[in-house]
Amino acid sequence: MADATVVPTDDGPYMVSGSFTLTDAEGNEISVEGDAYLCRCGASANKPFCDGSHRKAKFESTVRG
Repeated sequence: MADATVVPTDDGPYMVSGSFTLTDAEGNEISVEGDAYLCRCGASANKPFCDGSHRKAKFESTVRG
């Protein structure tokens, strides 16, 4: 069973920690152990992973607690 924690970051990606499987847009499964940073801005050239493009795209999202 997958076990993961998802935490959104201010003006950046989702930080996902744990052991889990991602499915990309083409249906490929990606197994992850540890930390992964997932794109929220849509500008990454390495989707579903963040490549830092949110800075250039000036993506804004403040995490509310």
